[in-house]
Amino acid sequence: MELPPSAPPATGQSGDDGLFKISRDGHVATLTLSRPDLLNTIANLGDGDRFTTAFQSVNDDPEVRCAILTGAGRAFSAGGNLKAMHHATDQFEGGGTQLLNQYLTNVRSVVRAVRNLDVPLIAAVNGPAMGLGCDVACLADIRIAADTARFGAPFVKLGLVPGDGGAWLLQRVIGHSRAAEMLFTGDIIESDTALEWGLVSRVVPLERLMDEARALAARIADRPPQALRMTKRMMRAAQTSDLDAALDLAASTQSLLHLSEDHREGVAAALEKRPPHFTGR
Repeated sequence: MELPPSAPPATGQSGDDGLFKISRDGHVATLTLSRPDLLNTIANLGDGDRFTTAFQSVNDDPEVRCAILTGAGRAFSAGGNLKAMHHATDQFEGGGTQLLNQYLTNVRSVVRAVRNLDVPLIAAVNGPAMGLGCDVACLADIRIAADTARFGAPFVKLGLVPGDGGAWLLQRVIGHSRAAEMLFTGDIIESDTALEWGLVSRVVPLERLMDEARALAARIADRPPQALRMTKRMMRAAQTSDLDAALDLAASTQSLLHLSEDHREGVAAALEKRPPHFTGR
């Protein structure tokens, strides 16, 4: 059954908006970039809206507790479309003001859509993640890579800078020195280096990638949904706040959660030595 892109897919159903295939299995939503013939290039005109709609549909579904982002075919995402760049078409058409507006609207909307996802996001990186594709992976909370994955931010090789916020994102994931090495050289790193540098938390054979991602997502989705979303919100806020602000947010959030049914269920289950059953209340 095909769903409109604004409707959260129910368990066992999927939606397709021309960029994403979206499905939900239980409390886990999977968003698959579905341009395999173009190596899942993103930031074509309209992709900002497609990302916004897809990720907002996950936010709006109260049954979703965790999400997975992956790519169809042999790539996670090659980032921008080099042919369109070469011919100055689509996203790359026009003069300076038009190009600026396309970065400020279309590209920025891609980044903000992923950044603003309320539930934990696992990037299952199945192949090359380049440029904006690498930066989108960096926006995920957890990254699992197949042994076929490669990562790069080769903007400088094209005479460009990370026009999608990558200079802010990458160093927050792997530190200033390693991010500078990647950004200043444009070099591509293999999955084993990505693991060593902390860009990914594990590397698995390609044929096991989605099984590993789904197993981890299922473990996360067993946790109380309000606490999951609030924990993610606190982690996101902590990236740009000082300790006092983080302590204030922690205190106010914790005091609210003490009043929840899921908190009482978690404490009771721990005392009774049984698995908890969380309902989101």
